[in-house]
Amino acid sequence: MVDIGDKLVSGRVARARASVRMQPETLSMILEGGHKKGDVLAVARIAGIQASKKCWDLIPLCHPLMLDAVSVDLKPDEAESTVVIEAECKVSGKTGVEMEALTAVSVAALTLYDMCKAVDRGMRIEQVCLVEKMGGKSGHWRKAEA
Repeated sequence: MVDIGDKLVSGRVARARASVRMQPETLSMILEGGHKKGDVLAVARIAGIQASKKCWDLIPLCHPLMLDAVSVDLKPDEAESTVVIEAECKVSGKTGVEMEALTAVSVAALTLYDMCKAVDRGMRIEQVCLVEKMGGKSGHWRKAEA
């Protein structure tokens, strides 16, 4: 693990994004609440939040962080037959929260896949990426949009 003992505490924020592409019928089932396991988007949201809080348990050499805030939003895009997942993590600490945000969107996407795989095995998890980070010595960074 990297020694962060001499680093200054500062406010840090990271945002990440992922998408899950699926058949239009699968997205319709999710939006209509027709899944027998319940509210797919709500379960995926909670899974993402939980995952961000356990990131240090999942990723070797990742520092445990006491997160100040985590939000996970799942936005259906019917035109593209996808669910776009966005997470934001905040902390006042000595190291950034990029891994927590990336873990949140990844686990939310995996949860969505797990809940719907019986009806659509061809779903694809795509475009997992860090979108923005703020705070710390390196300052502000934002992904260039293509």
